[in-house]
Amino acid sequence: MNQKNSPAPLDEAAADADADTSRAERSERGIERGAERGADREERDPFLTAMGERVRLLRARRGMTRKTLAAETGLSERHLANLESGVGNASVLVLRQIAATLNCTLAEVIGDETTASAEWLLIRELLRGRDQAALQRARVALAEMFALAPRDPHRKDRIALIGLRGAGKSTFGRMLAQERKVPFVELTRVIEQLAGCPPSEIHSLYGASAYRRYEHRALEAVIAEHERAVIASPGGLVSESGTFNALLSHCFTVWLQATPEEHMRRVVAQGDLRPMSGNREAMDDLKRILTGRAELYGRADMSFDTSEKTLADAYLQLRDRLAARLAAEAPEETRVG
Repeated sequence: MNQKNSPAPLDEAAADADADTSRAERSERGIERGAERGADREERDPFLTAMGERVRLLRARRGMTRKTLAAETGLSERHLANLESGVGNASVLVLRQIAATLNCTLAEVIGDETTASAEWLLIRELLRGRDQAALQRARVALAEMFALAPRDPHRKDRIALIGLRGAGKSTFGRMLAQERKVPFVELTRVIEQLAGCPPSEIHSLYGASAYRRYEHRALEAVIAEHERAVIASPGGLVSESGTFNALLSHCFTVWLQATPEEHMRRVVAQGDLRPMSGNREAMDDLKRILTGRAELYGRADMSFDTSEKTLADAYLQLRDRLAARLAAEAPEETRVG
């Protein structure tokens, strides 16, 4: 956003996994290039190539560097580089380690779970070729069908902002909360309160899986405490399906978008030089994370692009679009009354 005086302190959630936009990947580049040169000298197996791409995508969605994944699985970076390049002959035990660390099923790593049974195949056929709007309606219908509790009547009273660090979640969240006269909650702060230490320490002491457990507990606590609120969520929350589904079920979600260049500029404007420190390929890493999460962020109820707008203009446009969407989705009897 182009403010005339000084840049706004956008998205202050310092523990967001996006802030770790891969300064640790400096040493990985040489390993990966060496693995790929070796792969070029031999014909790659299509299955191993596809599996390597899935591992890379799952890692990107969680904002994890290969160095971090190697440390948490006890595997070498070279082994992971070979695996992601499609030349690693990984054992089932290694794949189980990777799946556990990435908090996903083994089926997500090695192949398509929807081939597991005839019912899965029939469901997949029904959904094949549908657009995103139709798939979203199907997801909502299934969530309501299998929900143990009735639909949350306060879902549209809780506005949750999602997106990468630097999108404006904290800045716009505070402004929306003030105008709507509701509490503003930064989920990262709640995580810190529950854990008794900063999220960065949770990651370093207990690992990414522990952080995601605290993240889920924090969201449950906020939902239970606040019937009306504006919530700024960590950028990586969307990579955990259980937590993200809870957010979608209990909050009206807004994806705040920006170009990778805008994300980087805003983070640096906050005084955080870590994304650029010693890592000339930080922008490539940021783009990889954004691409890996774009489909997940796209599940939000609405999206709003904050790029190339002044803070005032962006807020007014966001406020008006949000009000229009909430009014359009209100129950018919509420609109008539």
